[in-house]
Amino acid sequence: MIPVFRPWFDNEELDALREPFATGWIGMGPKTKQFEDEFAAYVGAADAVAVNSATSALHLALHVVGVTGGEVICPALTFASTALAAVYCGARPVFADVDPETLCLDPADVERKITPQTKALIPVHYGGHACDLDALRDIAEPRGIAIVEDAAHACGSEYKGRKVGGLGPLTCFSFHAVKNLACGDGGMITTTDGAIAGRLRKLRWLGIDADTWKRASGKAYSWYYEIDELGWKYHMNDITAAIGLVQLSKLDRGNARRREVAARYSESFADLDWVETPVERPYTRSACHNYVIKVPCRDELQDFLRAREIATGVHYLPLHHHPIFAHCSADVPATDLVWKRILTLPLFPGLTDQEVEHVIASVRGFPQASP
Repeated sequence: MIPVFRPWFDNEELDALREPFATGWIGMGPKTKQFEDEFAAYVGAADAVAVNSATSALHLALHVVGVTGGEVICPALTFASTALAAVYCGARPVFADVDPETLCLDPADVERKITPQTKALIPVHYGGHACDLDALRDIAEPRGIAIVEDAAHACGSEYKGRKVGGLGPLTCFSFHAVKNLACGDGGMITTTDGAIAGRLRKLRWLGIDADTWKRASGKAYSWYYEIDELGWKYHMNDITAAIGLVQLSKLDRGNARRREVAARYSESFADLDWVETPVERPYTRSACHNYVIKVPCRDELQDFLRAREIATGVHYLPLHHHPIFAHCSADVPATDLVWKRILTLPLFPGLTDQEVEHVIASVRGFPQASP
């Protein structure tokens, strides 16, 4: 079975683990700091704070901008973490519609959904395609509404010639096993504000003002630390960071292969009037985390491809369809129409040309039903 996603690992990742295993420093330490520094440099951010997941990153980011209740606007078409981070902060998610072409947050609908209770927006760079950040800033900034970018899909993506992660006050990344930069799990918060970075470092480690590595880096180990506010145990460790450093060094090559496969798919499906292929707006260069087509017969095509040893996915069941979010506002007609048509085809750097051609031939061989 050709999977939808597969991490791109080889002996480099295994070799990278030798140092933390040899030194015995496998908790948060020098590799975590190195990963933070190199990731910040890669995206062009002032600072980066490594955590154990993108969910933790989103929670901490909302917390530091002062979300304690109220409402947080996010797209209806996203992974649950985006909205649950708001719930963790005591806020109510308000679901906005997506652009049916890019599947990114629709700025016009965001503006319609703003109320005096709106504390933050979470634009999701769906599939690696950057949101229209300028339009969202024009809406949020005059009202004093914070923007926390969900870049779980967008490691290596660009917006107007600059890397996502170096553009705004807070951007959250995922290093989950299926992501472009895969560590098994993990996340990163990039920021343009050094004071915010310092606070995030405390909050990810229970509010402790000096982590263990910092206290061990002087002439003598210092046992003393203080806690002055509530934090969480959200920090990364050096095993994850060692893998992340290798993955970061391979990221551009991996994303280039993703774009190559995506281009081959789009070229091969261009003459199929029943297949709508992904778009890329002029202001972005996508990291191509996933390749999502829109078809009138999604479930039938999924079964057809499965019978030919090709796995596919649906990203996502809209959040307001989950019982936990049944009470949330969700007037999202575009989302309600488009999600029934989306199907994610296999896309990852290790996908062979032979596998790509098998996927193409299988889609083209589908006896398409009438819309």
